[in-house]
Amino acid sequence: MNFNDDTITAISTAQGTAGIGIIRISGNRSFEIAENIFSGKHKIVDLKTHTLSYGKIINPSKREVIDEVLITKMNKPHTFTREDIIEINCHGGMVVIKKILDLILKEGARMAEPGEFTKRAFLNGRIDLSQAEAVIDLINAKTDESSKAAVQQLEGKLSIKIREVRKKLIELIAHIEVTVDYPEHDIDEVTGLAVYNESIILKNKMHEIIKDFDKGRILREGINIVIVGKPNVGKSSLLNELAGKNKAIVTDIPGTTRDIIEEYINISGIPSRITDTAGIRETEDFVEKIGVEKAEKAIDFADLVILMLDACSGLESEDSRILEKARNKKMIILINKIDKVNEKAIKEIEDKVKGRTVIKTSILENIGISQLEKKITELFIKGEINSDNEILITNIRHKNLIDRAIESIEEARVSYESGMPLDCMTIDIKNSAEYLGQITGESVSEDVMKEIFSRFCIGK
Repeated sequence: MNFNDDTITAISTAQGTAGIGIIRISGNRSFEIAENIFSGKHKIVDLKTHTLSYGKIINPSKREVIDEVLITKMNKPHTFTREDIIEINCHGGMVVIKKILDLILKEGARMAEPGEFTKRAFLNGRIDLSQAEAVIDLINAKTDESSKAAVQQLEGKLSIKIREVRKKLIELIAHIEVTVDYPEHDIDEVTGLAVYNESIILKNKMHEIIKDFDKGRILREGINIVIVGKPNVGKSSLLNELAGKNKAIVTDIPGTTRDIIEEYINISGIPSRITDTAGIRETEDFVEKIGVEKAEKAIDFADLVILMLDACSGLESEDSRILEKARNKKMIILINKIDKVNEKAIKEIEDKVKGRTVIKTSILENIGISQLEKKITELFIKGEINSDNEILITNIRHKNLIDRAIESIEEARVSYESGMPLDCMTIDIKNSAEYLGQITGESVSEDVMKEIFSRFCIGK
């Protein structure tokens, strides 16, 4: 059942000039609106569903041809929104796309809100709420593995697990209520023990679902890596090596990098934002001083700090200052330029940073880069990332709700162990089922939905 009689429209492709642009229309008047602006071999009503047809978009008031297009007609309910849908594939120039969109709006459609197509898919029962959230995760995926994790969720594999547990919780509530409503059967003790034992099993199942959340969160959100060190130690060269292209300017002149330079890369399936910072040192140069301040602030927001030391100059006061600044952060120390010194010089530096993770590198000779990537993976992912054979919780909202569901089950368990009446357990078990229902959308407020769908782009 449609939640809204409005027919909505939006551009579904990215803004900017491209070979093709797609405009989507969804709602009861989709076919009528398309009929008014489309001229082809057949009328819209006679077109077969889910097929492409060639024709022209014409301004009905001026009889002016706007563009040659391919149009797709899709009959409800076998569509993404479970409403009648029209998709117009036109040329990707912004002038053309805007003209066609304006025609559709003049014919009675309204502009879709952010995520409204997906919201309609949810409200019309096409997908549940966790699957809807997976749509935006799939769009924003930065690596193959994060894409696979989103697809798993979009296919409903997480929903199945959540619903299985929620169904069992509801059955427990029913058992308790039968016992409370029919006390003459004197089965209170038996029912209480059965509910208690089953609640432990369900709690363990929920723990199993969220056990790899840290891995899933990293796949979804990535990690923030900051490269710091003195000027001319090799920070920009490291960024370029990891990124596989010349992103930062590399020279022998100290202080070349004056600002923050960022690059998104894939490290063994982990989306990573690598930040190259200005060399940290005392300087009178006003612009460079601002860069140093930014570098120090970047450390505060880093998930991982890579401190680069110059093997030729050893550990100096600026390096010690960075060590102190990042003492509570995950850190990898790179002793760079090892091709220019002997083992004794390297050993002296290692002794001064004993207890820290140290990797010996020569960016120039490509020594230590693969070891660095392996160590980054070890620090954030315990074991290999493989989203093919496991359901990963990637969304902090889902994790928090499952945590609360587990807490409620634990409160029910404590109530039973304390000898409280059986119906006291019902409240906590109901709360647990309620929290799980908020993941799939079976029990969720309008405010939560509004917040979730506001993160979507218009057109999806």
